[in-house]
Amino acid sequence: MDAKDNHAVVGSEKGFTPSDSDGDVVTTHNAERPGLMTRLGLTGASFQRRTLDDKHNQLNKTLKTRHLNMIAIGGSIGAGLFVGSGGALATGGPAGLLIAFSIIGIMMFMVVYALGELAIQYPISGGFYTYSTRFIDPAWGFAMGWNYVFQWAIVLPLELVVAGFTVNFWPNDVNVAVWITLFFAVIIFINIFGVLGYAEEEFWVAGLKLITIIIFLFMGLIFVLGGGPSSGKFSEYWGARTWYNPGAFADGFYGVCAVFVTAAFSFSGTELVGLAAAESATPQASLPSAIKQVFWRITLFYILSLTFVGLLVPHDDKRLLGSGYIDVTASPFVIVAVDAGIPRFGGFVNVVILLAVISIGLSGVYGGSRTLTALAEQGYAPKIFGYIDRAGRPLFSVLFVLAFGPIAYVSLAAAGDVVFSWLVALSGLAALFTWGSICLAHIRFRAAWKHHGHKLDELAWKSPFGAIGSWIGLILIILVLIAQFYTAIKPMTAYAFFNSYLALFVVLLFYAIGYAWKREGWKKVSQIDVDSGRRQLNFEEYEKLKARKAGWPMWKRVLDYVF
Repeated sequence: MDAKDNHAVVGSEKGFTPSDSDGDVVTTHNAERPGLMTRLGLTGASFQRRTLDDKHNQLNKTLKTRHLNMIAIGGSIGAGLFVGSGGALATGGPAGLLIAFSIIGIMMFMVVYALGELAIQYPISGGFYTYSTRFIDPAWGFAMGWNYVFQWAIVLPLELVVAGFTVNFWPNDVNVAVWITLFFAVIIFINIFGVLGYAEEEFWVAGLKLITIIIFLFMGLIFVLGGGPSSGKFSEYWGARTWYNPGAFADGFYGVCAVFVTAAFSFSGTELVGLAAAESATPQASLPSAIKQVFWRITLFYILSLTFVGLLVPHDDKRLLGSGYIDVTASPFVIVAVDAGIPRFGGFVNVVILLAVISIGLSGVYGGSRTLTALAEQGYAPKIFGYIDRAGRPLFSVLFVLAFGPIAYVSLAAAGDVVFSWLVALSGLAALFTWGSICLAHIRFRAAWKHHGHKLDELAWKSPFGAIGSWIGLILIILVLIAQFYTAIKPMTAYAFFNSYLALFVVLLFYAIGYAWKREGWKKVSQIDVDSGRRQLNFEEYEKLKARKAGWPMWKRVLDYVF
């Protein structure tokens, strides 16, 4: 076997041998591949059930390093950042916006590193849901799996509505329902091509999103220094005047706490890179690099861009007080372009927003369907959802998530804004429970790994922050949930409380159902299985790799650590 692929041996289907044009070698049985049209899901044969040798993972293993990198660095940038940040700025002010997003960013950094260690060690379908079942509590895993499925099922219609209303930035007489239908059809079409359709779309759209944000960062710096066009308001030194008037905070401590759900919604999807590891040809080579990109996404593309948003847009600007995720005119990125006297850039940003929200809709179908398939494989969902065809598509799981798309038409009703405020609150808080479970699963995994006599050097890849990083992430998540509880009870109304904390009751309901179904509770460390489905480390090649890296010059070791 090629030394380059010591950790990438995967099962194969009779008549199917995956390969990687980027140079990643995948070893399988010698057999003929199906035709290209079948692999792309375009023939009748592609819908037949797949039977791989790998009982832990029937999905494709064709994602390349470039796909994982783009999914990690730009995959979840969508309406939360481009549009929702406007409402967050109005709620918390520029300082509140930065504080909330920074705390969630640090938390996400710890979550993704913990997830990376687990995903490389156990590249099995279902990702973090299966880790909750395996390392924490089967009933809790059931709750987290179904919670995650419905989280993404809710995001799909939400993003369809945002896409539909984004088009109204340009004057037209077409009913929003037509645009929703069109974008829904696009999402369905891309899903025909399975994981590669999703991955290629993510690669190119994520690249466009990143380029747009980089352009905005340069423009923001120029505008703050007063170098904007003479036709706009940034033609003289602007500085940090919005921090003084109307002020750094919009509503003090309460305003900061109220921004957390928006921040959580904006970061939702960061964990998809761990889910995608099950469909990567060489996760041990690709995933560490992808995980490291999350740092740059959080610092450069979230924190820096929101810093300039807070410097250039006053938090009392009436244009920020639209209907949040639905009214695209509330996007602070567009407001900056219009105020600078370059409305055409605002139009370009709206094109990017349009593509971004369609991308997140696709992520919703991807994340929800893969988790639902894993639930079926574990016996926590009807067996039909475990069906994976020869093109690598979890067919009935995809159809289940797509079935939530028509909820988008509710936005056309008079109470549409109210309905979608509930959906946003539900999906935003649900993500926090998912991330907390990832941290706890990693903590429990490390304890079980030690209990069963294993050493850290046996791990295929180690989180640089170890279990301490997961404890930091878990504590921050608990603090955010407490802050959100404070915002839920302060208005002293049932509507405000349930609008903020409905996700908790949904999770508790799922947990009760899972416990009643399986009658299994919290696992003792001694009961945790750390060997099934584990990636075996080739110690000879591992030592050679460490020796090679030890001989690298300092600059190369630094780059390897960062990238």
